[in-house]
Amino acid sequence: MWIGLGGAVGSVSRFAVASFVQRLSGWLFPVGTMCVNVLGCLLIGFLSVRFESALIKEQYRLAVLVGMLGGFTTFSTFSLETLQLIEQRQTLRAGLNIVCSIILCLASCWGGQQLARAMTS
Repeated sequence: MWIGLGGAVGSVSRFAVASFVQRLSGWLFPVGTMCVNVLGCLLIGFLSVRFESALIKEQYRLAVLVGMLGGFTTFSTFSLETLQLIEQRQTLRAGLNIVCSIILCLASCWGGQQLARAMTS
């Protein structure tokens, strides 16, 4: 339940922040999404360390890190997991995570578009 509530807050926040920044910038480049991703990465990095030493109940930690920031941007989770692999000296796995995530996600998005277009033709 806590993760779901956090996810709802994060999703609404993502839309609000990205839309606001995009309108404010007036750019054609998706600066709103980039801003959300950078902010989400900053927050998950900061809060993951702060929550280690704080007496925060597990359900609240999960609500914020998994729910809220996961709903705000999954790029933040990807970044945290990649940094954790680097910190554990698992650089090959970190590199694979980066390369595979980007290539597979872009390819999957393209594949989904092609499938949807094929179904409507």
